[in-house]
Amino acid sequence: MKRYITASLETHLFFGRIMKEHALFLQAGFPAGETAYRSKADWYRSEFEKILRWTVRLADGMIGEDVLCSGEVFTEFTVMAEQQTAELTKIPIDSRITQAEKRLRSGCVKHVSERMSRQVRQLNQQTLHLLNGLIRFKEQILNEVISCRLYTANYPLLIEHIIREAKLYQQIIKMLEEKNCVSSEKMAETEMFWNQIMMEHALFIRGLLDPTECKLGETADAFAGEYCRLLEEARRQDCRAMNGLTKETLETTKRYRDFKAAGAKGITGCEIRSIILPLLADHVLREANHYLRILEERE
Repeated sequence: MKRYITASLETHLFFGRIMKEHALFLQAGFPAGETAYRSKADWYRSEFEKILRWTVRLADGMIGEDVLCSGEVFTEFTVMAEQQTAELTKIPIDSRITQAEKRLRSGCVKHVSERMSRQVRQLNQQTLHLLNGLIRFKEQILNEVISCRLYTANYPLLIEHIIREAKLYQQIIKMLEEKNCVSSEKMAETEMFWNQIMMEHALFIRGLLDPTECKLGETADAFAGEYCRLLEEARRQDCRAMNGLTKETLETTKRYRDFKAAGAKGITGCEIRSIILPLLADHVLREANHYLRILEERE
């Protein structure tokens, strides 16, 4: 039961924040006149903020040190990125949640109460309910955009991208509720999923940089090419050959994480010309840190 609680809370600390930021990016991307879409995105942003706040209250002493130290829950840029993004978009962001996350302690609780188990079960069920609605909302937006009936500043590929991430979150919570644990047997599928996510990040970064940022654009293009090649090689290889590819993926992702960290520093420091929101720069950095932890556990 402690493993179920820990895995659930670690999942929500990472993905709950990702979902509330997805909603914010959607909200910020709609024209002012799209009041219904903006309002619905804002509602999901607020509801997932509640999920994250609830998770943080339960998580102290219940999560692994590897997760807390990985940079997937927050980074050195998160609070500043939240404050800057709130000022730029006029969308409220509760940075007190991030401050509370910084005070979290890793697993020091030896025994879990029945009350804690019930609370986590309730958290999982509430999150699944919200995810079902958020996925439908994202799919509706995508259908309207590709049918030329709705404008958004977000790429159609980005909307597909955030649908896949929401479905992964949904899949993990369902697995926890059915089996009380998360299966790690399908590592090859996990690598392919996150390699695709990393590749798409590079494509988005390239498309959101100012055209004058030539060197950064070239670097982003190069990372997109590297992850594309890793995906193609993974599709050709069998499970026995995956270990060597995992090592290569790990080294690539370490370099990519460093590139994203430099990008987050440059964007929050107003040193890079782009239309990248500061919180988006921090968002993709946290996802790289999350993937690195998965890969390092595999080593």
